[in-house]
Amino acid sequence: MAKQAFTNTREEILGLSVSLFAARGFDGVSMRDIAQGVGVAPAGLYHYFSDKEQLCLDAVGYAFKEKVEPLTFFLNGAGDPWGRLEAFITQLTRMLAKEKDFRRLIQWVLLDSNEQRLQSLADRVFRDLFNALRNLAGEVAPGHDPQPLVISMIGLVIYPFETQAVRRFLPGYQLQHEDPKAIARHVVALLRNGLGEANEEK
Repeated sequence: MAKQAFTNTREEILGLSVSLFAARGFDGVSMRDIAQGVGVAPAGLYHYFSDKEQLCLDAVGYAFKEKVEPLTFFLNGAGDPWGRLEAFITQLTRMLAKEKDFRRLIQWVLLDSNEQRLQSLADRVFRDLFNALRNLAGEVAPGHDPQPLVISMIGLVIYPFETQAVRRFLPGYQLQHEDPKAIARHVVALLRNGLGEANEEK
């Protein structure tokens, strides 16, 4: 099969980099690997990126903007807060089920031990979405600390995908547990019931 032809644009470089970083992590990918995949000399990458660190940050930002940014419509829109949260969780779960490279990239980011890189990603990539979720969390659960609440929301959605390989060997597993709609319904039900009870206690 003939190798795919690239026009060597910045977007194509970032798209390929997402797949490589998702599969191998930061330390497992070299500029030479990326250049070889795109079909240019390694020096050609430095026309767009100062070093591998910048390329990695830009690749994560590119993937996040492409896959997640459109979902912020549900967070920032008008209407019932619970309805907006449910729509966001449903669409996020559907996207994660479909986009394997993105899931693996996010998993690598969560396991990254480089604090400077994590700080840069938090500032440049994750902050706007997190703030939008914090604002919505304040609407659905006023009086609660929104920071840990948002972390819990994200964890409830992501963890079923992170444990996908081993869950099927555990007691009680059913194939329907892989359905993104079922995952979303489960997460929303937990949040509604848990936060509802907590609000009644306050």
